Amino acid sequence: MVPHSRVVLASNNSGKLKEFSAILERAGITMVPQGWLSIPTAAEPFPTFVENALAKARHASAHAKLPALADDSGLCVRSLNGAPGVHSARYAVLAGGEKSDAANNRRLVGALRDHEDRSAVYVAVLVYVRAADDPLPLIAQGTWHGEIVLEPRGTHGFGYDPYFYVPDLGRTAAELDPAEKNRVSHRARALRLLLDGLREHDGV
Repeated sequence: MVPHSRVVLASNNSGKLKEFSAILERAGITMVPQGWLSIPTAAEPFPTFVENALAKARHASAHAKLPALADDSGLCVRSLNGAPGVHSARYAVLAGGEKSDAANNRRLVGALRDHEDRSAVYVAVLVYVRAADDPLPLIAQGTWHGEIVLEPRGTHGFGYDPYFYVPDLGRTAAELDPAEKNRVSHRARALRLLLDGLREHDGV
């Protein structure tokens, strides 16, 4: 891969774009959100993060005729049998609510209010394809362990960040400034693994 190469991001999530761009720019990779190229959103019918990420990456690459990067990420809570999991972005919708971070968090807190065990893990699975039919996609997984608090804390981040407390840091993900989060989050860990793979296989 040559410096300053363009890679389509199979997402229109502005939070993800900022996090990915902040890390990948240092490797000379410019992220182009699929919405800028009028690429429709891919279906995510699968029960696992990796299957959904691969489907999204191939879909975006086929439309853009560019390499593509997709992630499927979410929050898995032990006492909820791994929910919201792959449905993290539409957790409230599945219960008849609106699609919003606030609604998702209300449902999560409500589901956990009577549970003593609120341990949780953020998961990010990244898939990079050089072309839509790439037979050897690069796959990287990062995890970030914490627990859910019942009252929001912090103003940074997005999604479940105000409720995701990291005991080792003594703060929620939303209390971390973006630079610090980009060093320790599940996406940061997955991105580092992905960059290692790109260096090994593609000479980034």
